[in-house]
Amino acid sequence: MTEDPYRITTAAQLTALYPSPAPRTLTKIRDRLDPGTAGLLSASTFVLLATADADGACDVTPRGGPSGFVKVLDDHRVALPDLNGNHLLDSLHNLLANPHAALLVVIPGQDETLRLEGAAYVTTDPDVLDRFVGEVRRPTTAVVIEARSVYTHCAKAFRRGGVWDPETWATFERSPFLAARHGQLRHDGLTEEALDEYVATNEGKIGADLAADAPT
Repeated sequence: MTEDPYRITTAAQLTALYPSPAPRTLTKIRDRLDPGTAGLLSASTFVLLATADADGACDVTPRGGPSGFVKVLDDHRVALPDLNGNHLLDSLHNLLANPHAALLVVIPGQDETLRLEGAAYVTTDPDVLDRFVGEVRRPTTAVVIEARSVYTHCAKAFRRGGVWDPETWATFERSPFLAARHGQLRHDGLTEEALDEYVATNEGKIGADLAADAPT
């Protein structure tokens, strides 16, 4: 195999390409939650959960719920309920093999985000699970993350992408996600009609799962 002369392989090569971070960027990185970052979590309805398996293969999954569905247990620990999903349990299996996770915390309409990472585990502790009662159904398990670093991330990426600006949102005659799903399923020999029926059935299941996640 021909060696790629442009591949970066050392930290020295990498840091030589960029300016040093501003001192205040570094001082924003904290090892615990404070009232401000806890307040961000209490306002969030959407997070991205990042995990990796024992070999380092990464996985990122979206998780959503009512405001404050990620619970602050104390100034170091947060808990994320595991609600109805696809039952692959990728994130949970990863945590058994590699007990570490990161969250990107999003508040719809806000360009800034919160990054949080640390040791993590799956729990059935009733004291943790009971915290979700009344807001969502009592989850089977929760993911607890023990924060090692907590960092408020600036708005550049969301503004570059125009994430919350409707004028930047493309319109499609057919959803690109629907087309991608059809492409993934065609190897099963399904016809276009059968694929459409499958997608419609799946939409119905999503509705049923969301209803099942509602508080009882």
